[in-house]
Amino acid sequence: MTEDVQYLEKEVKRLKRLANEHAMALHDLIEDNLPAGYHELLGIAQATYVACKNWDDAHQKLLAAQAQLA
Repeated sequence: MTEDVQYLEKEVKRLKRLANEHAMALHDLIEDNLPAGYHELLGIAQATYVACKNWDDAHQKLLAAQAQLA
């Protein structure tokens, strides 16, 4: 079980990094390219949403695994 928790901890960190990268791309679009870059908004926003959802799913699994160890 400990190996599962260690794997999930690493996966959560990796997914959080990816979510942050997508969030920065969205931030950069908003700061630098709108309104002219509006055509990019939906794609970047969707990718950011998916990345954040993937992180949240993994984070919830990690919390559940940690609770089972306690």
